[in-house]
Amino acid sequence: MTTISDDELNGDTLREECGVFGVFGHPDAAALTALGLHALQHRGQEAAGIVSFDGVQFHSERRLGLVGDHFSSEKVMERLKGDLAIGHVRYSTTGETILRNVQPLFADLWGGGFAVAHNGNLTNAMTIRNELVRAGSIFQSTSDTETILQLIARSRASRVMDRFVDALGQIEGAYALVAMTPKKLIGARDPLGIRPLILGRLAGAPILCSETVALDIIGADFVREIEPGEIVVCTREGIESIRPFPAQHPRPCVFEYIYFARPDSIVGGRSVYNVRKQLGGELARESGVDADVVIPVPDSGVPAAIGYATESGIPFELGIIRNHYVGRTFIEPTQHIRQLGVKLKHNANRAVVEGKRIILIDDSIVRGTTSVKIVKMMYEAGAKEVHMRIASPPITHSDFYGIDTPEREQLLAAQYDLAGMRDYIGVDSLAFISVDGLYRAMGYPHRDQEHPQFTDHCFTGDYPTPLTDRNGEQRTRQLSLLAEIA
Repeated sequence: MTTISDDELNGDTLREECGVFGVFGHPDAAALTALGLHALQHRGQEAAGIVSFDGVQFHSERRLGLVGDHFSSEKVMERLKGDLAIGHVRYSTTGETILRNVQPLFADLWGGGFAVAHNGNLTNAMTIRNELVRAGSIFQSTSDTETILQLIARSRASRVMDRFVDALGQIEGAYALVAMTPKKLIGARDPLGIRPLILGRLAGAPILCSETVALDIIGADFVREIEPGEIVVCTREGIESIRPFPAQHPRPCVFEYIYFARPDSIVGGRSVYNVRKQLGGELARESGVDADVVIPVPDSGVPAAIGYATESGIPFELGIIRNHYVGRTFIEPTQHIRQLGVKLKHNANRAVVEGKRIILIDDSIVRGTTSVKIVKMMYEAGAKEVHMRIASPPITHSDFYGIDTPEREQLLAAQYDLAGMRDYIGVDSLAFISVDGLYRAMGYPHRDQEHPQFTDHCFTGDYPTPLTDRNGEQRTRQLSLLAEIA
């Protein structure tokens, strides 16, 4: 049996961002929010939280771990009373995994309570934070989302929506926000539309969420996407749209299509599944190679492998079987046990691999250590040749908009040229889809160099917003006196 230990694969993948959900005016608001967060669990597995409002007071439940570990409890859900609720699943890109960083964050402001959940990352949060601390603000978390709350609290505007707009006008970077007051459910998307946010409806109740799959799970209807730079306000009187900022050329994150969104989601009017198949087809046209079988690296490489196999005419086979029941153990096994493969995530299907020239399809390469292990596993299972094809361009730059990527010097494509990466991974050949090939798969003839259609800085180094904290060498840090580690 040729196997790969789960521990060996950790740390060599693009980590999910976060997912947000909100519902207004439904008697089962908290339960619907929990279901919606289940559908968005792929966007963050470290923590989950829900805040509800029952007409008199707010109720908050925030937990470390998966949604189903906590929000399937009848006792927990009974405490989340009311017909207004917002929720969040989190993978930390700023701030440690501590309970105080789990969202939604809540504050009692002048005029009433305010809760907010955020998908994305602010690129000037530490700069603003330092200014606020010098001016006397007291922060309770290391999350950049608290910066938004603090800016709202310090605004001199009289109306809560004016204070919210005032706060958004001071932040940079990527955000899709859902927020709530005693009378409103609010959604906001950054002016470039980097992070997704959609509007749905269930039995007349407005729904805000990160992906259409969250609507599917509760049987809600898709209404539309929140537009870049738009704020929507849901009240008993209806839904109001506000566009307080000058319009900019939209640049949604292309990684939603390559990796982050669930394949059964619709993003920007496109089926994510179909886009991934088109990426595979384009990859086959650009870098075809004689082989016997096309094998995906599960699970994210599967649609692209189907597209590659269809275009090339080479049979698609499951040459790697993934164990979906692998989790982190509560004990620390010895290195010897790790090497025996007690915790297994991938296993070679020798009947498919042995004696074959294989094409491995994956969605991306980050550090490359996972690719090395998988390629070695293929050879040990008897592969005659291994050709690797990647359904995204080389990742040469770090992300600062909510994707947890390594520092640039740890990215394989930033250290080596194509030949160097091929030798490092140990394959017979290696090819990535080109940047223009990526755009062709998205339905464009090529990347518009003057006005790029997507945020694609990981491949091009073209960051669409200022990186104020980064250029000023600001870093998120642990609060100095409290270490509330989970």
